[in-house]
Amino acid sequence: MTRRRIAESLARTDQSSENCCRVRCPQRINSVVAQVGCAEDSARYSYSAFAACVRFIEMDLLTLTEIRRAASRTSGSAVLARVHVQVESASAKTQRDGKPYCELVLADACDRMKLRVWSDHPNYKTCSGLTRESFIELTGEFRQHPQFGLEADKWMFRPLSDQETKELLEGPADLRAKQATDWEFIVQAIDGIRDPRLRALTQMFVNEWGDRFRRAAAARKYHHARRGGLVEHTAQMMRVASEIAPLYPQLNLDLLIAGILFHDSGKLWENQFSETGFVMDYDELGELVGHISIGLELVNSLWRRLSADNADMWKSYSPPSEDVRLHLLHLIGAHHGQKELGSPVEPKTPEAMTLHYIDNLDSKLEMFAAGYTTAQPLAPRIFDRVHPLPGTLVKSLEKFHLASDTKAPSEGQLL
Repeated sequence: MTRRRIAESLARTDQSSENCCRVRCPQRINSVVAQVGCAEDSARYSYSAFAACVRFIEMDLLTLTEIRRAASRTSGSAVLARVHVQVESASAKTQRDGKPYCELVLADACDRMKLRVWSDHPNYKTCSGLTRESFIELTGEFRQHPQFGLEADKWMFRPLSDQETKELLEGPADLRAKQATDWEFIVQAIDGIRDPRLRALTQMFVNEWGDRFRRAAAARKYHHARRGGLVEHTAQMMRVASEIAPLYPQLNLDLLIAGILFHDSGKLWENQFSETGFVMDYDELGELVGHISIGLELVNSLWRRLSADNADMWKSYSPPSEDVRLHLLHLIGAHHGQKELGSPVEPKTPEAMTLHYIDNLDSKLEMFAAGYTTAQPLAPRIFDRVHPLPGTLVKSLEKFHLASDTKAPSEGQLL
């Protein structure tokens, strides 16, 4: 009964205020609780009142990417939404005037944002006590700041239930489906390798490290920087390689597929997510050695184990097994393309050059796709620069269609 009276009182307050932000601050909730005559301490009912408010106004539950996309299209207007996130970090910081504040980094399956909690905010002390084991629902007004990115105003939060946390960790349904399809493609691609040495090597890797591979990101930022992003990146590279190889008969597709699988294998340590969360931890091996060197050592380690068990059989194979190993190592070492970009050697074979360009192509097109949804619009079809792309983004030319097929976009409408 009390909860219903709180919700009704808040609804009346909405109707009486033309400038209502439709996001309830704790002071307002406590005031309403007091007005309806609760005998208990108003703080006891803050969460119940908040839950009732959310149900009443029916704010959409969105992902951070969806909020960011919507906020970038509103020309400064607020996006009213709820989002379920994990606290990646909570850091005590100080403003220029010496006043303390808390900076929260919040993450979901595909994105992250910073939330600055000022010392005069009612939730300042509570937020300062949050840890990376904390899973919360953040509700408020979201805007895309040109300098600071996605920001929240007039917000409040609550802890997630166990069921809500489980659903958050599973990720959006469309992303789960895509990554499952991509992983199946990877498995099929390596099963289709004709060279038994490369097929056995890739299968051994997937069998031993597959679960970790499926959690890893392809990068810490810029492209596929999300849980499972390495699976998406690797599968797409294999698809491109499979289409290119028939056009260039000199390419060894077996070697190229194996090289694609292993080229970022060191990121299983460099860009690894925990089993139950969206926090990308730092690993000492990844920091001290780097993903290229780790990948080289990983292949050598697996190769030694396989060759010890199959030495006699491999002697009858052509090309020689040592040549196969060296060429695979070259693909891993050369995939950044330049020594200035971290590769110990530059591409010196057709397969190494092909892998480098496929890697660069997929990463850059991912940056364009993300940029169109998150970058600040500068004019119709023109968006602000997204680093490390070289300049402003311009929307792609729409694919040809007859006027009778679909409705053509009006002048100035984004494609």
